[in-house]
Amino acid sequence: MWEYSSAVSTLAVLPAIVWLLKTFPFNWQRIYSSVLRYFLASVLFSLAHVFIMVMLRKLIYFAQDRYYDFGVLWFELIYEYRKDLWGFIFLIFVIKAYNYIISQLCGEAAPILEGEEPTTPQYDRLLVKKLGKEFIVKVNEVDWLESSGNYVNLHIGARIYPLRATLTQLSAQLAPQGFCRIHRSYAVRLDAIDSITSLPSGDSEIQLHTGKGLSLSRRYKEQFKAQLKL
Repeated sequence: MWEYSSAVSTLAVLPAIVWLLKTFPFNWQRIYSSVLRYFLASVLFSLAHVFIMVMLRKLIYFAQDRYYDFGVLWFELIYEYRKDLWGFIFLIFVIKAYNYIISQLCGEAAPILEGEEPTTPQYDRLLVKKLGKEFIVKVNEVDWLESSGNYVNLHIGARIYPLRATLTQLSAQLAPQGFCRIHRSYAVRLDAIDSITSLPSGDSEIQLHTGKGLSLSRRYKEQFKAQLKL
């Protein structure tokens, strides 16, 4: 029962880790702030895991007319955190590996070039290799772009297609098709935007028609406003 209660509580907290990785991806260019954020997240993960685990054990013990004693609180929390930290890191690696495998199964995109490549190429279509087949995806179907290491993930609804490129390069090439850089890690197709909400920090939140929320960084605000007026 102790082992199962621990496993169930870990699974209960797993969606929070998925949300963390999506909302606050680890930024190697701001490594100190990212390490601090993920350290605090690991503490919250451990506290949530312990709380759910203890509640489950207390309920099961109570159902058997017995009493569950967690022990000395501060000592047990430190003991559990030492284990949960490795579990937290392991789950992050598992989730990242899963996302990578899924993105590869979903296909890899490449631009379609006709004739000689111009100095600043403009792409209306992308060739997507998926499960041994090739599909043509229209650029105007892509909602937003996400930097991911040596790739840029093209988000089309719930589908993701990785393209080997840099976000700086690709967002500039797709600017004539209405794409604009809004963050160090994101670019968005202007026609996919539903609303923009200003935040007290000076940043803004962009809501897409799909319901996805993206951060508009202060650094890219003027560029974004200028492109909106074009």
